[in-house]
This record gives sequence, C-alpha cells and structure tokens, in this order.
Amino acid sequence: MINLNDSDIMSSSEAASRWRKADDYVRQVFRKNPERFPTGTIRKFGKQLVVTRHGMEVVTGETEPEARRNYQTKSPHNSMSAVEAVETFDNP
Repeated sequence: MINLNDSDIMSSSEAASRWRKADDYVRQVFRKNPERFPTGTIRKFGKQLVVTRHGMEVVTGETEPEARRNYQTKSPHNSMSAVEAVETFDNP
C-alpha cells in the first residue's frame, strides 16, 4: 500500500518549490523529456503530476538539502553589488 502522507511523494509544484525551481519545472521536464524520470517516480492523476523525492534527485542531480544550499549560495542577496565590486577593485 502507498502512504500518501509520505513526504517523499509530492505534487509537481511542491517539488519545484522544495528544489528551488520554477513552478512549472517538473511539468516542463516531464513534457519534454519524460525518460529523465526513473520508472515509477512520476505519475499523472487527472491533471495533477505527482513525483517522488528520488525522481527529483535524479532529474536535478541534487538532494533537497543540496538544492537549498546551492540556491542560497547563488542568491543575489549573497553576491556583491556593482558598487562594492568597484570599491573592492579600487581599494584592494
């Protein structure tokens, strides 16, 4: 029996959010390249796509914690502003 309360099973939009991707990321990947998802890791119920944690890890190449860390390091809030970059360059 499948436990639908399992956090390893989620909607496509929840998965995209948890992996810090665009809302339609899972739908687009599934539509363009369904073979990227291992058998049994994604399924459509009516109009709703349901995906597993394993499916997301295979497609994105990173675990959920890795995605969170990578997103934080790529965040524009963590990068130097143009003014800071110029000031740093001018005053090493």
